[in-house]
Amino acid sequence: DGTAKLHVFSNKFEADGIVFEEPTDQMFSFNSPAGACPDCEGFGKVIGIDEHLVVPNRALSVYDGAVICWRGEKMGEWLSDFIHKAPQYGFPIFTPYYELTEAQRRFLWEGDGESHGINEFFRMLEENQYKIQYRVMLARYRGKTVCPKCGGARLKPEASYVQVGGHNISQLTNLPITELKQFFDTLELNKHDSDVACRILTEINSRIRFLIDVGLGYLTLNRQSNSLSGGESQRINLATSLGSSLVGSLYILDEPSIGLHSRDTDKLIYVLRQLQSLGNTVIVVEHDEEIIRAADYIIDIGPDAGRLGGQVVYEGDMKDLQKGSNSHTVHYLLGEEHIPLPLHRRPWNNYIEIKGARENNLKGIDVRFPLNVITVVTGVSGSGKSTLVRDIFYRALKRELDECSDRPGEFISIGGDLKSLYNVEFVDQNPIGKSSRSNPVTYIKAYDEIRKLWSEQPLAKQMGYTAGFFSFNNDGGRCEECKGDGTITVEMQFMADLVLECESCHGTRFKVETLEVKFQNMNIHDVLEMTVSQAIEFFTLHNQRKIIKKLMPLQEVGLGYIKLGQSSST
Repeated sequence: DGTAKLHVFSNKFEADGIVFEEPTDQMFSFNSPAGACPDCEGFGKVIGIDEHLVVPNRALSVYDGAVICWRGEKMGEWLSDFIHKAPQYGFPIFTPYYELTEAQRRFLWEGDGESHGINEFFRMLEENQYKIQYRVMLARYRGKTVCPKCGGARLKPEASYVQVGGHNISQLTNLPITELKQFFDTLELNKHDSDVACRILTEINSRIRFLIDVGLGYLTLNRQSNSLSGGESQRINLATSLGSSLVGSLYILDEPSIGLHSRDTDKLIYVLRQLQSLGNTVIVVEHDEEIIRAADYIIDIGPDAGRLGGQVVYEGDMKDLQKGSNSHTVHYLLGEEHIPLPLHRRPWNNYIEIKGARENNLKGIDVRFPLNVITVVTGVSGSGKSTLVRDIFYRALKRELDECSDRPGEFISIGGDLKSLYNVEFVDQNPIGKSSRSNPVTYIKAYDEIRKLWSEQPLAKQMGYTAGFFSFNNDGGRCEECKGDGTITVEMQFMADLVLECESCHGTRFKVETLEVKFQNMNIHDVLEMTVSQAIEFFTLHNQRKIIKKLMPLQEVGLGYIKLGQSSST
């Protein structure tokens, strides 16, 4: 018909004026320079103005003074100006900060046209840093904050241009694993994409299912590993083992039920059975009754701890449990022994109260912690127990007591009988010492008294030995060959390091002249080789009350069997 159509082709990967780069797997990794955000280098956070320091109480509205840097007569002019102009932009000045939408928060921080936001306020402070009061104010509100370029996604912006099912990779890793499974279950692809992704989707769905099976469906894939409990970390390793589909292997699991609620124990047992059904052998070190009862074979070591243990007191199937056995485990399984419950509960009046806790998945809850009684915080895995107790309650209490602490999670206020507390301790499963020479007797400060006792012996006084001479952490009486370790570590380059007994001190950690000083025919090494119970008996016999007082707590918590000088790493 004489008409012509013009078709324009290009070999450039661009659209709407944006030049895209060809996607690679490294582009979606924040551990790779090819994918990491250039501003935060893949960490997701930068040093800047911390939102939590600017708005510490999110239950307040802007009108009520949520933005604390806008308080006071002079800085209050910024608040008055914002409140005056906010209605024409539809900003709700009476709405609590935590109820503001993402767009409303952006307006509060960025402003728009004539309305100056919080960021504009801090830019003014930076321009006037020659004034000391402005420098002090800037420092007060600086901290680790979400990277403004990547929004905490840790990836460069180009990674967000690539989407699957309408979602980019950061949006998917922010979803709880159970919701992520629903996404992939309902994902619709065209024939070409489906053929390409078939094998990949199979592997993704398999790994997601394993994580859900071990009771971790509440986690997100971008969760920081240092915020996971020991039990969660172990179950992730378990899911990894399942995902590898190894056969003919032997798996040894050390208390996988740690941190797991009874509701999820069945899931863990199911996963262990799956691992075994692949043709593997599974050995579990465990105290949980349900897992013990689910085992095909039980080996019980005892009957007690330390020198009173070390024997096989029961070996066999669950159905073969025998009454009259020497095994405490068997006694409990048969109901012959039980933990007695108190007949009366202690009344309480004083308490510490946390209001409006809303960190992670906490829904703005108010909680009272009674004082002078035992309180148990329980709930299913992932319900928010650690967030409430560790991230909010403990850290907030430390700050109330004027002690250094990480920033607490989001909450409105802490109150109650705070004046009745003078100290707060957080006890978890982390190792008690970082040094290879750290041990129970040094950790509880009993060794100070023991060294002092040895320095008061006649030979020590004659030779001028002080208490420091009997320390394996300082030069003097310790073996200089191994520096008080008792062992020598030989680096094997590409193999695991070799740990050998020191040939100079033969594992005693001290020089010969140090070991010549004795108290009741015992040198300092002999004492470190004693168990806590043996040491208490020994020092009781010789009326050393200060040492006994420091050792008794170890025995009272059931650790009478450990050696005084036993390395904390064991």
